[in-house]
Amino acid sequence: MEEVDLKDLFLYFLKRISIIIAISFAFLLFGIVYTLTLKTPMYKGDTTLILVSKDTDSTKSTITQSDIVLNQKLVSTYSVIVKSKKVLNQVIENLKLSYSYSELYSHITVTNENDTEIIKISVSDKNAELAAKIANTVANVFRDEVIEIYNLENVTIIDKAEVQKSPYNIKVVKTTGICFVAGIAISVMLLFIFYYFDNSIKSSDEVEKKLGIAVIGNIPQVGKKGKK
Repeated sequence: MEEVDLKDLFLYFLKRISIIIAISFAFLLFGIVYTLTLKTPMYKGDTTLILVSKDTDSTKSTITQSDIVLNQKLVSTYSVIVKSKKVLNQVIENLKLSYSYSELYSHITVTNENDTEIIKISVSDKNAELAAKIANTVANVFRDEVIEIYNLENVTIIDKAEVQKSPYNIKVVKTTGICFVAGIAISVMLLFIFYYFDNSIKSSDEVEKKLGIAVIGNIPQVGKKGKK
């Protein structure tokens, strides 16, 4: 492998700095156009639930350790029920949605914190108001289904979804920054490839360096005006 002269490489890049700048700003422009015009804004509605047992015995005002353990075990099961056909089809019917079950399913994410009884339902949609409405409806339908299936009233809504003003997937500064850095990296990589595989000899110094012989003289290049 041929050794790379770092000084020569630096001068090579320095002479072509305009190319690096042009490519970088082209990527930057693409990032702005893509983010603001081509990328579909998506909004998110988040609803938070907690599993808390409601004892019908008014004399019992404390939650036992067994209640907590039971609710923690139910979290995983409940997370599956949230996205079940029974729940989502009811949501589609209640809101008169045009989504099919599989389409609505793909818009919903259910998460829970480890060792807690908290379930978070997130709905993404290009309509901010609809995203919040779906999230809240899913939570309500799910709570009713738990009562019907388990005969338990242990689901409480902590936070209802609110209409978000800003899309979660539009990050102009972040996207354009990534595109600008990518433009610099790609332009530098391409220039390095051209430099590395360029075998042409551009000066008498390169002749002496590569061939190990002294240059006796140079033949000047004659321009068109010098031709007879």
